[in-house]
Amino acid sequence: MTAWLAALTAITQREALRFIGQRGRFVAALVRPMLWLVVFAAGFRAALGLSITPPYATYTTYEVYIVPGLCGMILLFNGMQSSLSMVYDREMGSMRLLLTSPLPRWWLLVCRLLASTAISILQVYVFLALAAMFGIRFSWGGYAALLPALIPAGLMLGALGMALSSVIRQLENFAGVMNFVIFPMFFLSTALYPLWKMAESSALLRDICAVNPFSQAVELIRFALYQQLNTAALAWVLLSGLVWLGLAVWGYDPARGLIRKAAKPG
Repeated sequence: MTAWLAALTAITQREALRFIGQRGRFVAALVRPMLWLVVFAAGFRAALGLSITPPYATYTTYEVYIVPGLCGMILLFNGMQSSLSMVYDREMGSMRLLLTSPLPRWWLLVCRLLASTAISILQVYVFLALAAMFGIRFSWGGYAALLPALIPAGLMLGALGMALSSVIRQLENFAGVMNFVIFPMFFLSTALYPLWKMAESSALLRDICAVNPFSQAVELIRFALYQQLNTAALAWVLLSGLVWLGLAVWGYDPARGLIRKAAKPG
């Protein structure tokens, strides 16, 4: 158990030092959602009317509606950024060296996942502090209730990035992942539009958004900000996270996974 905790501490410190050294990454993680909040929301405020749907007890502005989706955006993009760094580590040899540790492979991946999620949660709270400066505030109880929701949501999206990193063989392929995984997952969700609004356009799009795990993560965050628990969203997030973590462990298993395939010549 001491060795397991030592591995968790070392990996967390390594990720924290890397994050501190990459200040541009921190700024970019905040600039992206702030642009959506200040510019995008202002442009669509008059065009998108929002009805009273749970967890809202009254009419709400569009800026308030998209804040949970932007929190999910931070978790999603940081999870993908973490997957990019894992591809780099694997090419440079540090990740392969780490995976040769006598500790279970799944525990090493979980340590990396926990460290990445902790950094994502920190970024979310900094974003919420900036949003409060623009008048978008929630109750203190909502901020406290948000933490238990961010943990499973961040772990799920981080596990997705980890599973994808076992597929990506070269850094150049990361752009393709951005186009074919991240952006569809973000736009085909409830991050920007409620389900009933999507149903007005297409019943198929509405169904896709409903089953999108990212939508469930966003709704889990949305309800938590109003001190409510969305049990269906929590169950879907936990199930998706376990599936993607299992795929990541399998993908990084040199005996069966994709690491072995990537190492083969040709």
